[in-house]
Amino acid sequence: MALSSITLEGLALLSFLIWLVLFFLRGTFWRIWECDSDHAQFPSPARWPSVTAVIPARNEAASIAEVVRALALQDYAGEFSAIVVDDHSDDGTAELARRAAIEVSTAKVTVLSAPKLASGWTGKLGALNAGVASAAACNPDYFWFTDADVIHAPDTLRRLVSRAEADKLDLTSWMVLLTAETFAERMLIPPFLYFFLMLYPPKWIANPGARTAGAAGGCILLQRTALEHIGGLSAIRSEIIDDCALARAVKRSGGKIWMGLTRSSLSLRSYKTFSEIRDMIARTAFTQLRYSTLLLLGTLTGLTVTFLLPIALTFSSNPYVWPSALAAWCLMTASFLPTVTFYRLRPILAPLLPLAALSYLYATWLSAMRYWLGKGGQWKGREQANRTASS
Repeated sequence: MALSSITLEGLALLSFLIWLVLFFLRGTFWRIWECDSDHAQFPSPARWPSVTAVIPARNEAASIAEVVRALALQDYAGEFSAIVVDDHSDDGTAELARRAAIEVSTAKVTVLSAPKLASGWTGKLGALNAGVASAAACNPDYFWFTDADVIHAPDTLRRLVSRAEADKLDLTSWMVLLTAETFAERMLIPPFLYFFLMLYPPKWIANPGARTAGAAGGCILLQRTALEHIGGLSAIRSEIIDDCALARAVKRSGGKIWMGLTRSSLSLRSYKTFSEIRDMIARTAFTQLRYSTLLLLGTLTGLTVTFLLPIALTFSSNPYVWPSALAAWCLMTASFLPTVTFYRLRPILAPLLPLAALSYLYATWLSAMRYWLGKGGQWKGREQANRTASS
């Protein structure tokens, strides 16, 4: 009994120490107002550089027309064009994109069909590469990679370019606002942003001396010369987490990168059920762990000790256990609260982060199981991660 009590006291203290480190030494990742881009002001460049947007689209009939209209309405003073790359859709995505471009009477947007997916490439990167190749004749100063389910405010590109030019950035990325309307979304989408920032603290991303490199694929502005410097998209052609792989390649090559948050760019993709969000997480979770069983076990253990034990031990009757556990839970809640308020949700959700962590723990385990069964990285009918492809 004494050994059990000592063990519980040690676990409670360990959880508290972990949260002290996360709260104060993890790049203050939770202070998201410091990377909120919507209120930042930058001077207009002396010359507005040319930009080509590339939008890979696979079965995006529900959103592509609205996305095309938003691109056509960009209030940008420089030369701007957009290429929608239809990635072998079977739901009329390409035709809907063409109709939308005609409706807004613009030549800014063109639609092309992606070639047959080459061996070793993921679908999204193959489509992006087709768009980049198509734009070669235009020789744009920047490429703007954005998703086919993201709509941008009219001033988005102008603000992106102003920041990139003012700070001399090779890669500028915004985490767009994910929808949080259904019950499942309100419970699990803010934690998605929170965990992402914990893995990739924006301060560390922007620090040239730090190894951390991250980006959000829904909105990436990339200098053409930086893309050429890393050897083009073929340098990351097999990566499933392509946005962070691109940021890592640019930073390793000596490029300057930055990532922030915005509410003015909105994802139209909705998740009505917990299982839909679970599958979204499971698609890349084991890839994030480099398909390592050892890292998987360490991650599951870490999630348990960091997020689940504090709430369990808080209700211990042992007076030497619950104070440390409660302190850990309080730090956890305090760190999550800014994310909850960023999504304009009720603060009562902040103490419930351990429930979300439990869901993410299960999704991570499921991701590994699907990989071992040869069904990893599933996205719209494609299996992009399996033992053969990853070995």
